Amino acid sequence: MKILAHHEYPAPTENTGSTLVLTNDVNALEVNLEGITQIDLQFPSFTDGRAFTQAYWLRKRLKFAGDIRATGDVLIDQLVQMHRTGFSSAVLREGVDQADAQRQFERFAGFYQADAVNPQPHFAQPL
Repeated sequence: MKILAHHEYPAPTENTGSTLVLTNDVNALEVNLEGITQIDLQFPSFTDGRAFTQAYWLRKRLKFAGDIRATGDVLIDQLVQMHRTGFSSAVLREGVDQADAQRQFERFAGFYQADAVNPQPHFAQPL
């Protein structure tokens, strides 16, 4: 997962030719993805997890292969779950250290359940 510092990504506030900005109240299954290479999903607060579902639907149901970017109130303890549900990049909120965020991925060697990244559960993977 690509992790961006807050100052590295001035998030677009509206859709551009190849970037789609979705608020968390939009049904991701109803969006037109033609020509879209990046989708910014909003976390208005860390307690609002609707963007997790949007990312998962975009990856699993719509087979979107472009960049799904987490923006807004992104906490480092949520990054691993973001990656597992389909996010490919995240913009950290202001003041959060990128090195601290990257260490979250070193804490967990693997997962038993299937997810958007690894579609087979651990027990079904080849030895």
